[in-house]
Amino acid sequence: MPHCARLLKKGSFRRMKSVIPTVSSVAWSSYMTGKNPGKHNIYGFVDRRPDPLEIFIPTSSHMKSETLWEILSREGMRVAVINVPVTYPPRTVNGVLISGFLATRLEKAVFPPSLSSTLEELGYRIDVDAWKAHEDTEAFLEDLHHTLERRVETALYLMEREEWDFFQVHIMETDRINHFLWEGWENGDPSYAPEFTRFYGKIDQFLGEVEGRVDGDTELIILSDHGFCTLKKEVFVNLWLEEAGYLRLRQGEKRALTDIDGESRAYSLIPGRIFVNLKGREQMGTVDGGTTYEGVREELIAALPTMVDPDTGERIIRAVHKREELYSGPCFEQAPDLVAVPEDGYDLKGNLDQERLTRKGPLVGMHTFDDAALYVRGREISKEDIRITDLMPTILTLMGVPVPEDVDGSALL
Repeated sequence: MPHCARLLKKGSFRRMKSVIPTVSSVAWSSYMTGKNPGKHNIYGFVDRRPDPLEIFIPTSSHMKSETLWEILSREGMRVAVINVPVTYPPRTVNGVLISGFLATRLEKAVFPPSLSSTLEELGYRIDVDAWKAHEDTEAFLEDLHHTLERRVETALYLMEREEWDFFQVHIMETDRINHFLWEGWENGDPSYAPEFTRFYGKIDQFLGEVEGRVDGDTELIILSDHGFCTLKKEVFVNLWLEEAGYLRLRQGEKRALTDIDGESRAYSLIPGRIFVNLKGREQMGTVDGGTTYEGVREELIAALPTMVDPDTGERIIRAVHKREELYSGPCFEQAPDLVAVPEDGYDLKGNLDQERLTRKGPLVGMHTFDDAALYVRGREISKEDIRITDLMPTILTLMGVPVPEDVDGSALL
């Protein structure tokens, strides 16, 4: 990655903390608002309404905070935002916005809608078909490269033709290849480690293209919203809760959280979010509030770290946090009661169709919390404890725009 190596000599490259739970929908929402989920209301890739119990996928329509590009638009600045998660459906901006992977149809993913015809001519792709990786790695890699090429060409096209004060492109394809080829790269797999390296070479070429098109007066920031490591096992938290007597489901052919019965005390959503079956809040709630509720939480805080990989004896859970330790704000009541944080290598799942606590599946890479990355060209970052919520106030400060008082992050420069 020669372009990246050259850039590193021209600025600060630092480790950055992501969010808990460490999923892209939460991380990018926290980035674009500068706030924790208790203020922006995005807690995971899936969420639930407690009564009646209903599972749904949060989108930008559920986000309760103004975003970075909406603030810049309000200040009269033009923005171009491409492919950032949780921007679908697209909100109105002063400029252009192309939604990220939750969008299914291009014509509904774009603001202004008239831009969709240009994107179709450019062959723009919203996302890779990640399911191909489960069946045909070669077809997945071909799709991955094609999608990246279309995204890069579109970004460079808009960078040259749009007037903009703020321009952001999100490369989702790094996440996709890391999930399915990380372990092979790390272990030097003769078939896929070179493919992994070749792909990142294309990312490096794009960085070089971008740097070559922006002048020295333009701020250049590169970041990842989380880190990555090899995924040892997927872990099915609801099975553990069931076997430990905290979760019971009514008998039936299907096993779904909507089948929780009156004996249940807790259930889990991906990744590691645990909800107490609280009376008066949950549809089938049986746990009284007050000391009874706290008792269930304390039991789980003590019990979850005893979970071990049945094949190796390795510890699975690093820590368990109460919701008030992580979140605050007007959307606090939507927060999970507890969040279990896994040891690196153990990916916490919410499935109800598994018979073993752990499995080794097709996903071989997983997100990590404390090694997200941040690069700023031509600047020295002096702050030690860098968090992803610091980026929004930092960018506003660099652009001379007042930072909202209710953000959680602080400017780094």
